[in-house]
Amino acid sequence: MDHLHSTTTEHRKGQHLTFENRVLIQTRLKDGWSPNRIAKEIGCAPNTVRNEFKRGTVALYKGNLLRYKATSGEAAYEENCKACCRHYDFLEKGEFLSFVEKIFFEDGWALDACVGYALKEGLFTRKTECLYQDTLWLC
Repeated sequence: MDHLHSTTTEHRKGQHLTFENRVLIQTRLKDGWSPNRIAKEIGCAPNTVRNEFKRGTVALYKGNLLRYKATSGEAAYEENCKACCRHYDFLEKGEFLSFVEKIFFEDGWALDACVGYALKEGLFTRKTECLYQDTLWLC
């Protein structure tokens, strides 16, 4: 069923705002539109527009005037994206894992013996081996 007067656009739930959306928010706020009205035009939740307004607001004229700028909103978004990736511990502990793999498969040692030997000889620190229980049991 087609609706001639649909208020939704292509924006779907869970998608991030684009720079074009931020520019649109900036121009609509200058025109005096409310966050609810802007959200209807973009096709997102009104709270998304309010959050974006907080994120991209800058102080102008020695702090006397607060304005939303699309460029500062985009810069804040990209800065937040840098910190939101997954951190893989096993990449940092690859040397320890290859040591255990070599001793385990080639020399036939038990996993506990590999770790005990590495600790006793001081080959690796406890911080390096803390991945032991999480990763090696999955082998």
